[in-house]
Amino acid sequence: MVIAGVDEAGRGSGAAEVYVGAVVLNPERGIKGLADSKKLTKKKREALSEEIKMHALSWYIATASVEEVERLNVLQATLLAMSRSVQGLSLRPDRVLVDGNHAPRLDMPVRAIVRGDDSVPEISAASILAKVARDQAMLDYHHCYPDYGFDVHKGYLTRLHLEALQRYGPCPIHRKTYAPIRALIETGTRVTYPLF
Repeated sequence: MVIAGVDEAGRGSGAAEVYVGAVVLNPERGIKGLADSKKLTKKKREALSEEIKMHALSWYIATASVEEVERLNVLQATLLAMSRSVQGLSLRPDRVLVDGNHAPRLDMPVRAIVRGDDSVPEISAASILAKVARDQAMLDYHHCYPDYGFDVHKGYLTRLHLEALQRYGPCPIHRKTYAPIRALIETGTRVTYPLF
């Protein structure tokens, strides 16, 4: 049976895309150290990401854009990216296991597993791919918008990030439907960077 694991990164962030990984592991080529990506060091995540890409039977990383997050809401945009990630696999899975308590509608059996990223190797692998890819994207965004500290908080609404938003207003990658960011816009804070 071909099992795909699926997990997201960035759903709770206030900026940038949601990333979703889908992975079909090779049962004959185990990967040691798979776990919830948030529990791994950056170095370990990156090493495992390379190993997953090298040895998995199939993997794919999909995104939902900021525009999709704002138009659909973050849950629906995440489910859309999950569908895209499974559709992007070179192998059609017989079954899909998704981290959390929500799962996309697919034309194969799907099961949502709470804390699956810490208990199901396929989901752990997907979690790692999604987080490594999104963290790299946030480093790239940091070079475009250095005032916000995206390299540190990855877009999550930490105190540092909220202080930067107060000072500079939202930039083009901020999710402007999120309450703290929407409040800044409604009070007249200007966007300091041109759209690209």
